[in-house]
Amino acid sequence: MQSAIALPFSQTPLTRPSRLLGSTKSIFSTPRSLQFCGLRREAFCSSPSTHLTLRSDRVRIPSTRFKVSAAATTNGAPPPKSFDYDLIIIGAGVGGHGAALHAVEKGLKTAIIEGDVVGGTCVNRGCVPSKALLAVSGRMRELQNEHHMKSFGLQVSAAGYDRQGVADHANNLATKIRNNLTNSMKALGVDILTGFGSVLGPQKVKYGKDNIITAKNIIIATGSVPFVPKGIEVDGKTVITSDHALKLESVPDWIAIVGSGYIGLEFSDVYTALGSEVTFIEALDQLMPGFDPEISKLAQRVLINPRKIDYHTGVFASKITPAKDGKPVMIELIDAKTKEHKDTLEVDAALIATGRAPFTNGLGLENVNVVTQRGFIPVDERMRVIDGNGKLVPNLYCIGDANGKLMLAHAASAQGISVVEQVTGRDHVLNHLSIPAACFTHPEISMVGLTEPQAREKGEKEGFKVSVAKTSFKANTKALAENEGEGIAKMIYRPDNGEILGVHIFGLHAADLIHEASNAIALGTRIQDIKLAVHAHPTLSEVLDELFKAAKVEGHATTKTGDAKIKLNMNEDGPRGPSDDEKQPSLSKDLIVRSTSLSSFVEDIYARVMSLVSRVFV
Repeated sequence: MQSAIALPFSQTPLTRPSRLLGSTKSIFSTPRSLQFCGLRREAFCSSPSTHLTLRSDRVRIPSTRFKVSAAATTNGAPPPKSFDYDLIIIGAGVGGHGAALHAVEKGLKTAIIEGDVVGGTCVNRGCVPSKALLAVSGRMRELQNEHHMKSFGLQVSAAGYDRQGVADHANNLATKIRNNLTNSMKALGVDILTGFGSVLGPQKVKYGKDNIITAKNIIIATGSVPFVPKGIEVDGKTVITSDHALKLESVPDWIAIVGSGYIGLEFSDVYTALGSEVTFIEALDQLMPGFDPEISKLAQRVLINPRKIDYHTGVFASKITPAKDGKPVMIELIDAKTKEHKDTLEVDAALIATGRAPFTNGLGLENVNVVTQRGFIPVDERMRVIDGNGKLVPNLYCIGDANGKLMLAHAASAQGISVVEQVTGRDHVLNHLSIPAACFTHPEISMVGLTEPQAREKGEKEGFKVSVAKTSFKANTKALAENEGEGIAKMIYRPDNGEILGVHIFGLHAADLIHEASNAIALGTRIQDIKLAVHAHPTLSEVLDELFKAAKVEGHATTKTGDAKIKLNMNEDGPRGPSDDEKQPSLSKDLIVRSTSLSSFVEDIYARVMSLVSRVFV
């Protein structure tokens, strides 16, 4: 019996380039050109289409037909005959960089345009240098905690720091990561074009003074800038944004921080560790309004109350005047609801941490009839840009802070990768609820998915119950060994089917621990399955292990644990080989692979297809 392997192609010769523009390698030059979409349902499709059918009586495959698409999408617009590039990315931040690397991997001729410096906000004025400062503050905080050090039996003399040395550490890290990003793109053949980029029209971009290039698809990845409310005068010395603060040109005795979100919290950690007193100014009625309320309450008890921090909530900083002529920084506070004057503060410095605004001015959006919404570029769930009439702009995408969906560097990168998947023929929609976030205070805060109030509101609307499971770091051996038992992990879930709705962690290395939960949400893994996973002991990961096990779910596990059995002998020093009387004449007796699972079956088919393709086309 003969079997058919169906491979749909666009109407191009079989020896079409491995890039859409470029060399004339066969599309089957590497196994990467033929993928089964991560073994998901996209690998199986029985809808009829035009196929090139290969027949071989050596390959026996069930009647299910496989479709592997190699055609790029065009969002419905007929492309010109030729382009300078397959893909142009405007903006070389983390989002643009992630998209560029994935595009090259997919065989696209790619250019990236940067009007400032490679790395964007994250690398140069955001997450990277701030983590360097937070690394210093964490060590300073530990060395200054005499009780903590004595609990280890350690004696430490008074800890001090060199401000310029700390600032240099942050700057050097940013430089190193920026060079790494630049070199990685150059090494893979991405063209880095210098100059401000803008859209001239469909599939046409201008950069620098008069350079005009074309591309089959364009991604806007221009990021964001610090948002400064009206009435606040920034001088870069005594009234600053996060851009200025990361340079650490001074450590003021008393600094007011306007806003108690991620940025404000992290800088409060840095400044208090280095000796400053901090005053938070928050427009809402509670500090840390974006976090789960229970986590906010605990974090305030640990991160705010014991430190030299006071706060004003429910007020706006209506006017802030920089220090000059011997006078301090003046901050006028008004009630957030009544707008009546409440107080005037005199401080040494003020940090404006009121969020970020999209950098979308001057991008030529009017040339493709795109109207921004509060500065953000409107996009659909596939990051395709929407014009002023509500229609998709063909071949134009926007990722990252500029679209406002989720203003995180790793979210921008994930969106860029998603777009590249689409333009190379595989539909992909990113689940933003599966993207984690973290605040790198000491201890850290991390989260993914919905908060408890959000989950309960969703449950009321859609008619399902919501349950909560919790576990404490005080019950974790590794955390206690570090004398860091302060913290909790909290999971919001559906007890009827085991769906994870949200996970929130406050404690040691929370930013690292959250990814097991975020990956579970992204992959649709249910609690009844993940609670059977094994975690090394003693590790912090057992905080999540206990959290999953604490959940009460009505359903049972669906995972088959007998798909692969590997005989492995262990001793205290690690794995060892079999003894002489344990040795078997055949590997098959030590390794039993059961090809009953879907993944094993598809992997077997993949190997056979590649073998057949190599014989036919190479």
